[in-house]
Amino acid sequence: MYSFEEILQRMLDRVPNKYDKRQGGIIWNALAPAAAELAQMYIELEDIENRTYADTATGEDLTRRAAERGIIRRLATKAIRRGIFKTNNQLPLNVPIGSRYTGEDLNYVVIDKITDGEFRLECEEPGAIGNVYSGSLIPVEYINGLESAELVDILIPGEDEEDDENLRKRYFDSLESQAFGGNIADYKQKTNELNGVGGVKVYPVWNGGGTVKLVIIDSDYNKPSQELVDYIQNEIDPVGHQGEGVGIAPIGHVVTVEGVSECTVNIETNIIFQESYTWEDVKPNFIATIEGYFYELKKTWQDEENLVVRISYIETRALGLPGVLDIQNTKINGLAENLVLEDVEIPVLGEVTIV
Repeated sequence: MYSFEEILQRMLDRVPNKYDKRQGGIIWNALAPAAAELAQMYIELEDIENRTYADTATGEDLTRRAAERGIIRRLATKAIRRGIFKTNNQLPLNVPIGSRYTGEDLNYVVIDKITDGEFRLECEEPGAIGNVYSGSLIPVEYINGLESAELVDILIPGEDEEDDENLRKRYFDSLESQAFGGNIADYKQKTNELNGVGGVKVYPVWNGGGTVKLVIIDSDYNKPSQELVDYIQNEIDPVGHQGEGVGIAPIGHVVTVEGVSECTVNIETNIIFQESYTWEDVKPNFIATIEGYFYELKKTWQDEENLVVRISYIETRALGLPGVLDIQNTKINGLAENLVLEDVEIPVLGEVTIV
């Protein structure tokens, strides 16, 4: 890209030196506006170039580029939650399908029944925001006999619209490994496109020829609910029709879907506190920091053979916390060594002990 100064100088160089080319002269004043317009044109051309290629495109431009390979940006989805409804005698109450309830600033609508007093509710607001609140619900309209309504488990997490970086990664992944006819890349692509899935590992021929096992993590990077596992199983290869090609899986493939397992990580460490600080002062930040570290690990689960919880990472993050002067002698599950998880495991923080 050429700057205004470079363009103007090139134009002036084409004018014979016998003429006055100084700034403020007639020639300079005549050429400067044209040079400014050309410089702006080069800026706009660079912007067009950046919008054209997948490594620099953003927003709608990236959406259109990815769509050329059949990679469609995932739209925001609504969270499916479990609700419990009771009468004033604490007995299960069957509320009407379609009835609406408010929790904090969000509305939830009953979509179907699980069992007496337990129903599936869908958040009316799409996105991960529907996963956050748990607690009491208030009916939008009067429900006869209702004494208490509570929003509890996340059955299928809501997801925000896919961001540019994740879409860009899927685009380039599609170039590196071609999805075709039920190969590993095909199973990864098709499974990750389903609502509520944050990642998947594919195990071909895990129980003999024609068998495939899919282990999934939910879009919040936690162990998925049984509801989500059943939903993915039904989409990929429905029970009762396995191997028949009724779902996404090709004919002849018997697919089993499972959720990741959780490995409880207990931490024992010795923290030297700064003056006037105690463990109670540091504890909330320490817990949040370690859970943040585990969240970063879980986001990489799909692409890693095994996750490793590292003592050095725990200590480095703890040293940056207010009130922490030093940290030493850290142990994970009673051992002074890194914890290597199984390939289907994710870490969950257990007890934190200060010695």
